[in-house]
Parts: sequence; structure tokens; C-alpha cells
Amino acid sequence: MGVRIDEILSAGDGPVFSFEFFPPKTPEGEANLYAAVEQLRPLDPAYVSVTYGAGGSTRGKTLEIVSRIRDEYGLEAMAHFTCVSATVDELRSTLDEMEGLGFDNVLALRGDPPSGEQQWTKTEGGLEYSAELVELIRGDYGFSIGAAAFPETHLHATSAEDDLRHLKSKVDAGVDFLITQLFFDNAGYFDFVSRARAAAINVPIIPGILPITNLAQLQRITSLCGAVIPDGLRRDLDARAGDSEAVTELGVAYATLQCAELLAGGAPGIHFYTLNRSPATRAILSALKLLRPWESPLSAGAGKNSA
Repeated sequence: MGVRIDEILSAGDGPVFSFEFFPPKTPEGEANLYAAVEQLRPLDPAYVSVTYGAGGSTRGKTLEIVSRIRDEYGLEAMAHFTCVSATVDELRSTLDEMEGLGFDNVLALRGDPPSGEQQWTKTEGGLEYSAELVELIRGDYGFSIGAAAFPETHLHATSAEDDLRHLKSKVDAGVDFLITQLFFDNAGYFDFVSRARAAAINVPIIPGILPITNLAQLQRITSLCGAVIPDGLRRDLDARAGDSEAVTELGVAYATLQCAELLAGGAPGIHFYTLNRSPATRAILSALKLLRPWESPLSAGAGKNSA
């Protein structure tokens, strides 16, 4: 019997730390992934998640990795799941397979357009919105359901208010917890949580954090997701552009301080975007577990606003 993430979050045993991995495309990449899992396992994450490629392209590999991380490494693992390029029958078939494999948790996402396409288009016989996917899962399956949230507003949303309405429809459809897209400005997260609570979105909102270790990679990721790099951080990163070690040192220091402030401010945990590597996440989480910023005087007045 596995562990439900909604139950972990409601237990109130302190911050919930988790790691995200993606299905690699090569045998070398696969070896790197499992090496990272092995190195991060001693940090005792509450769970890990595994992404689902554009258009469901990694479907089989995602399920295989989730099963292996659970069975061989003893970690609770959650599959991401999108409705891109799939009919309702095909979605049900995958959910049936997840159920058969004994999965307890799923991250329900609309997903990005298939590779090479700019615009999202609904698949004939499929679903258009992630709220519809959540309804499908909640109606017929017993999974704990997570979904994505966007502190800086989803790229395709017409406004922050419109984005919040879509988020509320997802939560009302049966989402148990939210994980945010990566961000680098904590003020935006706290403002977003405040607006979500005012809109009666009351599930835990877990911040997603990317430790910066590579400038080219950072540029690629932020251009895809629209995350903003604060001016001061960008200046300091650019000043170190010729020294990859200095970039990583700054990235790890910045993320450690960012996570400490989030946890002291009441965030229910941290979801680390590991990019299938362990050193940065291992350094950050080890420091956080030593310092326990969630027990600081600042956190005493934070209440549940960010939880």
C-alpha cells in the first residue's frame, strides 16, 4: 500500500519535500537519473514525481520509472498525466494501467502542445481543460490528485484573474494539492497564495523551486514557461557567465535563501525541479533540514496563509 500525498500534507508533520525527475532519452541519461535518485534518497523525500513528455510521448517510460523508483528505491512516486493527443478512452486506459500498477497519486495537467506546435488544440474525442481531466479522474478513480499553479500567471491566460478562475475550477473539480511552476521572486508566490485564498482556493500550494546550475539551461526553461528572473539575480548571473562553477554556487545559495524564506513564511514544503541531477538539491535540502527555518520566529506569525 502506497502513500497518498494529500494525507502527507494534512498530517501536519512539518514541511513536505519532494523531487521532480523527467524520463531520459538515452541509456546514459537513464543511468544519471537513477544515480540522482540514489544520491537523493537519504534526504527522505515525502515523494518524487516523474514528468510526462509532450503529447504523452513518454507515457510508457513515465509509468516504468514511477514503478521502479517505488519498488527498487522505496520512495513514493507520482506520475504526471496530461490530456494532450489522447482521446477520453485512451486517457482511461492509462488511468486503468496506473491503478493496476498500484499508484496512489497523479499530477493532472492539460499539458503543452506537441513538439513543433505553438497553439494548444483539443484532440478529437479528448478533453480541452485540465479541470475536465480532474473531473474524469475524481469521478472514477481513487487517486490523490495534484495540479499545477502559476504564481506569475499561465502563459496562455488572458489575465491573472482569468488564470485564478481556471485554477478554482480545477480545485472545485477535485484537486487535493497544487504545485507551482518554478519562480525566483518569493513576493509573487506570497501574493499569489493570498489571492488564491481570497478566491476560496484552500488546498495546499507547494512552491516549485529550480536551483540554477546552468545559464543556457535557465534561459531555455524560462523562455518556455515564462518565469521572470529578477533584475539583481540576472545581473549577478551574467557577471559570472564565463565561470560555470560560480553560476552554480550563486544558484545554490540563492535557492537556499529562497526556500528558507518560503518555509519561514508558511509554505507547506518545497518541490525541487532537479533536472535529474542531485548535487544542488542535496546541498540546499541538507542546509534547510539543519537550519529548520519553518521553526523561526518569522514563521510563528505566518499562520496557514501559504499552506
